[in-house]
Amino acid sequence: MSKEKIQSTIEELLDCLNVKVDSFDVKESDLHPIFLVRSPDSRMLIGSGGESLKALNYLAKKIVERKVDGEHRFLIDVNNYHSKKIDELKMQTKILAERARTFRHDVELSPMNAYERMIVHSLLGEDKELSTRSEGEGKFRRVIICYKDEGVGVEQAVE
Repeated sequence: MSKEKIQSTIEELLDCLNVKVDSFDVKESDLHPIFLVRSPDSRMLIGSGGESLKALNYLAKKIVERKVDGEHRFLIDVNNYHSKKIDELKMQTKILAERARTFRHDVELSPMNAYERMIVHSLLGEDKELSTRSEGEGKFRRVIICYKDEGVGVEQAVE
C-alpha cells in the first residue's frame, strides 16, 4: 500500500475520532515511514504513558491490513512524542551500557515493547564488550545488557 493511502487512512481515522490536526508529514526512517501528526489534541491521542498512541498505531495497522492484505510497517507519531521517547531510550541505553562495562556486570532494563527492545539490541549489536538478550513474557519482557567475560579469571585479572 502506498504512503498516500496509509496517510489517507490515518486521516480518516483521526477524523472519526474528531481530532483536530494542525499538520501531517511523512518522514522516512531506516525501518519504516513515520507519519508525524501535529495536533492540539495530543493529550487524548498520546494518553498516559503513550498507551493511547500505541492503541492508535495498532488500530491504524489493522485497518490498513484489512484494506490490503499483508503486513505494512509504519508508525504514527503525535507531536514528536515517540521520537522523544526513543531519544530518551537511546540515552538510557548508553548510560546503562557504560555501567555494565565499568562494573563488568549484567544490567537489566525496565520492561518495554518489542520496538523499544529492537532499538536497544541494534544500538549494542556491534559492541565488542557487551551483548543483549531479552527475558520475560508479554508486557514484562525486558532487555538484559550482558558484559562479555572473555574468559579472564579473577586470578588472571589481578596479575
